[in-house]
Amino acid sequence: MRVSPEVDAIRIDEDGVVAFTQALVRIPSVNDPGSGRSEQPAADLVAAKMREFGWEPVVSEAAPGRPNVVAVVDGGGGDGPTLMFEGHTDVVTEGALDTWTVDPYGAEIRDGRLYGRGSADMKGGVAAMLYAVRALQLAGPFPGRIKVCALADEEGLMLGVHHFVDSGLAADVDAAIVCEPEAGEICPVSKGALRFRVDFHGRMAHGAMPQHARNPIRTAGAFVVRLADLERELHARHGAHPHLGLPYVTPTVATAGDLDQINVIPAYATVAVDVRTVPGVDHPSLVERVRGIAAALGADDEVRAEVHVLVDRPPVDTPVDAPVVVALAAAHTAVTGEEPTYGGVPGTTDGTILTARGGVPSVVYGPGGKWIAHQADEYVELADIVRCTRVYAEAARRYLSASDRTGAR
Repeated sequence: MRVSPEVDAIRIDEDGVVAFTQALVRIPSVNDPGSGRSEQPAADLVAAKMREFGWEPVVSEAAPGRPNVVAVVDGGGGDGPTLMFEGHTDVVTEGALDTWTVDPYGAEIRDGRLYGRGSADMKGGVAAMLYAVRALQLAGPFPGRIKVCALADEEGLMLGVHHFVDSGLAADVDAAIVCEPEAGEICPVSKGALRFRVDFHGRMAHGAMPQHARNPIRTAGAFVVRLADLERELHARHGAHPHLGLPYVTPTVATAGDLDQINVIPAYATVAVDVRTVPGVDHPSLVERVRGIAAALGADDEVRAEVHVLVDRPPVDTPVDAPVVVALAAAHTAVTGEEPTYGGVPGTTDGTILTARGGVPSVVYGPGGKWIAHQADEYVELADIVRCTRVYAEAARRYLSASDRTGAR
């Protein structure tokens, strides 16, 4: 790896960051209360590493047994902005063990790859951000400060980042680098997400006497058809985003009735919908559109429709000329010798909440393949962990030392 002299002056502990990634992967930090598993042991390990570095982490529970870990590292070089590095400590379940060729929590290294659940998503990123900030700190004073944040529950309802924002901890953050795996792409844009549960309340009756029923299944079926029309309208209006593709409106769950009583017209039907949006799609207007469709179809069938918004995460559209994106792109080039490739996050990250609710410009960049997360035999390249550690350190140096911080709080 060719690096510029200024980058080389920041000495990265390559063996240390790999070993710490291994230690994190060996912890099965799945949120599974039934088996006693949670992020707690991983958060404890992160906090211990921070203390080893001489930092003073603050541990706070986003939910019982699900802690956030936050350390503020002052640069000692005078006034400056606050840059945040963010990662999450939870991982998804390993799934069926017979689909793995390695121990999901063995952190085995083979042919330059570190295997295990969470290796890419995103314990490699968590390790890299800690070791990057420590390397920058050891290289000498820098202006401003860095918040190093390992949060809980990104894979679920994002309780950790919501707690972080609601606690006021985002108020002084000028920009955030989210260390999710993106295969070397700099991703200043992310798709938004809306999730609905739509309940249709009808009237139960005997299947031989449908005239006495108000069949909610008919209404639910018509609703699903109208969702396809709505998706086509969104395609026509917004087109395909250059990094995110098309918006989608996808029914994912449909329930009604009982297979043991096929002769009964049910009183209730439910449809759940996962909507993925691109910049330009107005979420409040889309929510009202869905409510209007459900209500109109229900009125036609004398069925009452209730629309519940379960998740509302707007798209992220950080400009490529935002100071944090510029610093990250310059750091990528300085470390790799290559021009940056820009991309988009097809799902949502904690950065979505930092930007939408905390007002923090965010960009996503981290070690690991873009599509490897949540799969069996998940892995991260060792060279990728080290590269991202170098890029993070250099991006922080450039962002915090820049004379022009237009857009910073």
